Amino acid sequence: MIPLFLPYGGAVLLAAAFALDAAAGDPPWFPHPVRGIGFLVERGEPLFRRIFCGKAGTPAAERAAGAALAVSVSAFTFAFFYAAIALALRFGRLPAFAVSVFAAYLAISPRCLRDEAVTVYRKAAAGDLAGARKAVSRIVGRDTEALSMEKVIKAAVESVAESLADGVIAPLFYLSLGGPALAMLYKAVNTLDSMIGYKNERYINFGRFAAKLDDGLGWLPARIAACLMIAAAAILRLDAKNALRVYRRDRFNHASPNSAHCEAVCAGALALTLGGDAVYGGVLERKPAIGDGSRLACPADIVRAVHLMYGAAIIFVILASCLLTGLRAALWGALWG
Repeated sequence: MIPLFLPYGGAVLLAAAFALDAAAGDPPWFPHPVRGIGFLVERGEPLFRRIFCGKAGTPAAERAAGAALAVSVSAFTFAFFYAAIALALRFGRLPAFAVSVFAAYLAISPRCLRDEAVTVYRKAAAGDLAGARKAVSRIVGRDTEALSMEKVIKAAVESVAESLADGVIAPLFYLSLGGPALAMLYKAVNTLDSMIGYKNERYINFGRFAAKLDDGLGWLPARIAACLMIAAAAILRLDAKNALRVYRRDRFNHASPNSAHCEAVCAGALALTLGGDAVYGGVLERKPAIGDGSRLACPADIVRAVHLMYGAAIIFVILASCLLTGLRAALWGALWG
């Protein structure tokens, strides 16, 4: 049986997965596991509603059904990838390492995020407002049909900043902590939240557990990501001092306890005002602003946000690799010293 913590390479696994993502990204033709997780959620929702709620379920029954779905999908995802690595181990350590790297690569998505953001940048830089609106609609949940070019740019910057925490640093964090299976478990929880974690009539009860679980698992990575983004701002010669100031002041200017942390850093580093009101499904949602920049956003801000995202991710990989290598050396010394 394979070890749960730090399986197959530690630092080497982390670096290899990050390098593979940078080189390959997420090809659209590839059947990504997130699609499989989404399939399980879609098929599981009516099943668990029927089991727990019957024809007219109470709020408590809906919460129980949603919790059962979230636990089942997350546990199945973890078990699937853990078993895949265990099966590969029967053929040798090298096949097991290869499967581990591939599974870890599937859990992180900086290259995909970068590609989507750069598409928005190219449309915006060319003055193609319709194309920019369509491109940004792929990475944000708000209505984009009536957005101005500046709001399209800000939406892309916000998406890159927010996704740093839950799409990049959090999977890397759990990959470092417990290997590919734990990273994919986090990915399952994050997918559940994106599908059923809404505060509307249908999901206010059913999706509560998934939303709270996602908030809990993302709490520490979001704060780590913000700190790393501030460090990246300093390295990239952006306004790290202002990033720290805005972060301290505006990091809770969002309904989610985690979402505004990286947005606040990005707003300060780029001297922009992000956040604010947005329209979702035709309904205007009032939101506080994040940051206090007075200048207009420009297409180059999308590129700067991507640089901040990659800078923070690379810093994490370096620091985590050093820590994992140190832990491995200390453990080796304790066992054989």
